[in-house]
Amino acid sequence: MKSLPVLPSAPEPSLSGFAPTPPWPHVPTVEWQVCGQCNYDCSYCIQSRKHRVGYPSADELGRALAFLRTLPGTWEIKMTGGEPFASPLFLSTIVPALAEVPHRISLLTNLSAPVRHLEAFAARTYGRVEIVSASLHLEFTTVATFVARLRALRSALAPEARVVVNSVLVPDRLAEVAEAKRHVEAEGFRFFPQLMKVKHGVYAYSAAEMHEVSAIVGDLDTAARLRSANLAPSYEGRTCYTGARYFVLLQNGEGWSCRSARRHGQGYLGSVADGSLRLREGPVRCAYFLCPCAVPANRGMIEGVPARLMDAPAGDTDP
Repeated sequence: MKSLPVLPSAPEPSLSGFAPTPPWPHVPTVEWQVCGQCNYDCSYCIQSRKHRVGYPSADELGRALAFLRTLPGTWEIKMTGGEPFASPLFLSTIVPALAEVPHRISLLTNLSAPVRHLEAFAARTYGRVEIVSASLHLEFTTVATFVARLRALRSALAPEARVVVNSVLVPDRLAEVAEAKRHVEAEGFRFFPQLMKVKHGVYAYSAAEMHEVSAIVGDLDTAARLRSANLAPSYEGRTCYTGARYFVLLQNGEGWSCRSARRHGQGYLGSVADGSLRLREGPVRCAYFLCPCAVPANRGMIEGVPARLMDAPAGDTDP
């Protein structure tokens, strides 16, 4: 894998110790894995089972929150897992603590939590939520159950909060995904499909499967241009502010510049556990052949890719 050369800093100054901001609109973002545990075991999950376990202690969470408080200005704190609601400390400790942090809040969830827990989350974060990305996993739920929870959550959130439904285009469930899309969109929600990832890239759909995929996604070139689906594009060689204005914070306190970098053993930023986490002082050139996670591009981290507040789809939350 190619090295990651640091580029000259953008001209706009920043607070001491943090990178200058990109010379284009962006949303500084951290994807915080609040736990590893997930109550689902999807056959297509790109996150290996050994990583889908564990809950940080209250002390470990406190160290992460202390670091998040040092981030200058307003960032988007996107909570991921595992499944955040699977953590026994999510509603009792994490959510109330975030209410004291001067940043916006987003959430990636499989929406399996009881409605009363979804409503509690909405009440405790009212007016602070940017996006809830709800992952539809048809191996573990029905469309009717999922949509009922969507309705309840939307009713409880502040009007400006966005709710996006994402779903993996699993080859043997494409007809079910297409039907789910119809139901979800009929309820007024945005549906964000994603190509299924495998260890070394994107699943190789057959010609017949691609016909079904296109029926869900639409014209692939248009979908790529509008970013109306996660097609795992390549941004190789472009200026990228991951590690500087975007990073991934794992449940063990490690910080990584992005998910692709971590998969290749690159982009380690240090840890909040020992106080060594430091963000990059400037952008780098992307060295990876695909970008499996939609968040950096949609938050304006990548040269030539305007920020769009969409959310990352299911299955892209960890290697």
